[in-house]
This record gives sequence, structure tokens and C-alpha cells, in this order.
Amino acid sequence: MKRIVLVSGTSNPNLSHQISEHLDVALVDPQIVRFANGEIFCEIEKNVRGADVFVIQSLCPPVNDNLMELLITIDALKRASASSITAVIPHYAYARQDRKVSPRTPVSAKLLADLITVAGATRVITMDLHAGQIQGFFNIPFDNIYASPILLKYIRNEILSDHTICISPDSGGVERVRHYAKKLKCDLAMIDKRRTGKNVAKAMNIVGDVEGKDCVIIDDMIDTAGTLVEACKALKNGGALKVYCCATHPVFSGPALKRIAECDELEQVICSDTIPLTEEAQKIQKIKVLSTSELLSKAIHRTFNNDSVSSLFI
Repeated sequence: MKRIVLVSGTSNPNLSHQISEHLDVALVDPQIVRFANGEIFCEIEKNVRGADVFVIQSLCPPVNDNLMELLITIDALKRASASSITAVIPHYAYARQDRKVSPRTPVSAKLLADLITVAGATRVITMDLHAGQIQGFFNIPFDNIYASPILLKYIRNEILSDHTICISPDSGGVERVRHYAKKLKCDLAMIDKRRTGKNVAKAMNIVGDVEGKDCVIIDDMIDTAGTLVEACKALKNGGALKVYCCATHPVFSGPALKRIAECDELEQVICSDTIPLTEEAQKIQKIKVLSTSELLSKAIHRTFNNDSVSSLFI
């Protein structure tokens, strides 16, 4: 008889517990020990022999510690004779390093794929992958779950009006924004962005008419919020009435929280719980967090039952 086991990493325990409640499956908290020299030890205290195991671990800060914890947990499960091991990674780190951008640089997203595969994972489930081609780095089944049903529902209920327009913060996000605009039956526009360095962006021109519109910037993540703040200023200068932002992954590194809090042009930031907010971020009232637990639970349940995952979005 098939048996499902949920194993929670330490990076996002609230999300793991919510998924456990949705599936009505008890959560296994592995015994994770960090030694004084920084090494990580893992012991699975429940019998997983022959079970289909789902390890829930988001690769959020501290990224490398959480990554090693995931790899060591997968290895422990493999050596405990689990039938299958699915790595459920709500936020996939190193996804922006998906190609060589200059000589003598790594393709870290491919390295991460190799590490996860060699550790013993038999399938990966993630959410809103930054670069879709990363799926091709894996030689095991890979499901990229979209957060769009959650974000679209919120936009329809709280933001959508006759003068709403979807905004892509750069040319690379146009396909994603076109999907949202089609579902919301509204127009779209794009911001012509120039990067002057790593994590440094300068918004230049707006491609489209935003005058008198409520703008919803749609992206997969907010890192330092430099792009977001510049985009808000450009949209306001272009005549926009209100500016919102929807992003799946609230990375919020460096000066991000300060920039968001001090950006008067920005009405609200809507994000998901793929990365848990810090205490400082929770104090900022304009940040709204939506739960992905139900969506991920359905993906896990369908994977376990060998049902279609893609039908969640059709």
C-alpha cells in the first residue's frame, strides 16, 4: 500500500504545518543538529521505508545553510530506503544564475540541480521559477507551480477596476504579465529598465499608456526593491493614479524593507509565504502576505496519486 510522509525543513515551518493540515497528514520534524563548527546532522525518527516522502524546504536566507540541510535530509531519507523523495522547494535559490553572463563565471542553477539529484531526490516541486529553462537542468521530473491563481484572486477582489493595467518591470517579464492581463481582461504596459550593476537598476521609459490608471506591477520576486521603487516613480511620473506590486517571492534583502516603507508612490506589496517574513517586514503595513499552502497541498496530493498537476492552472 502506498504511504505518504511529509518531512519539514527548518526554513519555513509555518508553511509546512499549513500543508500538513490541508492534507491531514502528520508532519515529521527531522532532528536537525548544527555542530559548533557549522556542520549539519540529520536523523529521521520515523520509519520511511517504502514511503513516498515529500521534503518541504524553502531555500531562503540563510540560503546555503538551508540548502545543505535539504541535501543532508534527502540523503538520510535515501539511506532509510524511502520509495520516492520529492523535494518541495517553494523558493528555488540561485535561479538567477542560469547562464554564463561573462567569461569564467558559474552556472550555479545547474550546479544546484546536480546536487539535489545526486543527493537522492526523485522529483522536484517548486513555485514560480525565475527562469523556466532551469527545468531542463534536471534529469528527474520537475513541476513548476504557479502562484498566479492566488494572486489573481486577490487582485480581482481587492484591486481590479475599469482602469486597472498590468505592468511588467522589464522585458523579460512580459510573458508572465500578459497571462495576468489576459485573465483580468485588462491592458498591459512595460518599463524599459537599464541595469548599471548587480542589484542596481534604473527605470527609464514606459512602453504603454498609464495615465489615469491603477497600475499593478507583476514580478516573480522582490530582492532589494531597487527596480520596484524606480518603477513606481516612473509610473507616477507617467500619470498613474495608484501603484501596486504583486510578487511571489519576498526576498527583501539589503535595503528592500526601508525602500518599500519610504516609497510614497507605492500603495501595497502583495506577496506569498514561500519565504517567511522577518519581524521587521511584518511591521510594514503595506506588505500583504497570501498563503500558498493550499496550492502546494493540491500539487503534493496529485503527485502522490499520479494525477495531473498542470490541470490546477487550466
